[in-house]
Amino acid sequence: MMKNNNNKSNYFAKHFLKSWNAIIAVFLLMIILGSCEKALVEEPKFLSGETFYNTVEEVEGAVNAIYPPYNSSFSLADYISISESYSDYLVGRNTFFGDFQGLTTTNTSRTAGAWDQFYLSIRNANLVINLAPQGKNISQADIDKYVGEAKFMRAFAYFQLVKNWGGVPLRVETNMLDVDLKRSTAQETYDLIIADLLDAEAKLPETAAVAGRPSKYAAKTLLADVYLQTGNYTGARDKAGDVISSNKYALVPIKTVDDFQEIFGPDVVTTSEEIFYTKGTRQSGLGTPFVMHVNHSSNGFHGAGGWFILYSWSTTPYYTGWDDNDKRKELWYPLDMGLVGKTMMNKKFIDPLAPSSSGAGNDIPWYRYADALMIYAEAEARIEGPTAQAMEALNQVHRRGYGYDPKTPSPVDFKLADYNASSFLDLVVKEYGYEFQLEGKRWSELKRTGKAQEIILAMKEITIAPKNYLWPIPISEMNFNKALDPVKDQNPGY
Repeated sequence: MMKNNNNKSNYFAKHFLKSWNAIIAVFLLMIILGSCEKALVEEPKFLSGETFYNTVEEVEGAVNAIYPPYNSSFSLADYISISESYSDYLVGRNTFFGDFQGLTTTNTSRTAGAWDQFYLSIRNANLVINLAPQGKNISQADIDKYVGEAKFMRAFAYFQLVKNWGGVPLRVETNMLDVDLKRSTAQETYDLIIADLLDAEAKLPETAAVAGRPSKYAAKTLLADVYLQTGNYTGARDKAGDVISSNKYALVPIKTVDDFQEIFGPDVVTTSEEIFYTKGTRQSGLGTPFVMHVNHSSNGFHGAGGWFILYSWSTTPYYTGWDDNDKRKELWYPLDMGLVGKTMMNKKFIDPLAPSSSGAGNDIPWYRYADALMIYAEAEARIEGPTAQAMEALNQVHRRGYGYDPKTPSPVDFKLADYNASSFLDLVVKEYGYEFQLEGKRWSELKRTGKAQEIILAMKEITIAPKNYLWPIPISEMNFNKALDPVKDQNPGY
């Protein structure tokens, strides 16, 4: 659904701007909690928030405070940019450069900022999970809905953490006053994520109240991704299959490269493809800084200029081996930035009217219907080998990329008889790269599928250092959390 950005700004303001007041309230509450732990035990009625957690409006305000770390956060923009630097199709400029030898000091600091933002969201989710059930003037149905939303967001944050750092300290509603927490294993982290998502799936509504909030099907999609990550292919297939069979979502059709702005453009409020996005609006401090990272000051694609942090070359095997008829390839365009070689940039995320570096109106598409189709295709094929159902799910994404009707057989369809289990997985990995470019997913895909070393060596002629697969636990966490040993609990190589 395309609207002018004034409408999108009004939408955003109506549903999200009160988050800032909620954050102030949360900080005040945490001060009270931190200074009155004994009172929390003896007088819970006082600290549960007689004036903050008793009504639907008050609990919703607390839920809104979970989201600001994902809106207008340069740390989260850095998180996506660093992840994309470690792809087979992009290069990160200067200190973002992906040499696959482990993070530089500068990027260690940047990932530490993302760590802090994820834990800020987790902390605010824990407050809702702990205190919302104590509300006196709110129905059980509303309590369940908001606790389900908070558990979804907590699971989402922990999923980002475990994929990039491994096992982490698990801060939950029952230990949120504890400063010193040991590092949990990756399995323990995944166990919490799955438990949270199963509860969220049971409690969230089938349709989100507003775009940018999770639904039951967002929980199913995230759970499918978690199952895929952990090798539970039956679970991944079944949850993704639930999303597909719901008939609630559809790929947005395209005919030309410009039609991708109907999916990713700054004026889009929501589409039939959106499952879970974090929302941006064209207002300074409330937009999406990542758009600044993928544009250049000379191209006019970002109103505030651009930093050209991420770019590519037209001579890479990734690009030269790509069919010119694929509309997704046309998102790449040549731009001379004064560097050696034929450099290119990507116009998937642009906002020519962005008022500032943090004011692009584009949303961040964490999960869209293409994710559900691709997860289903891979999981089904890993269980049964390539099947007609797996091939059809893959072909729907592929057809749309070429401008064909996603649901109708086309001349570009892959043929089931041409693939075995191994070659079909290779095909899926290639399609992931074409479909989700610049969405912060490629590095995780390459690691999860076991294809990282093979593909990076083939595309960039680089051997990945073992330490590069995980990021270092931030020094700030080590200094703050005395249950962590700076040597034993640090990731290898840092």
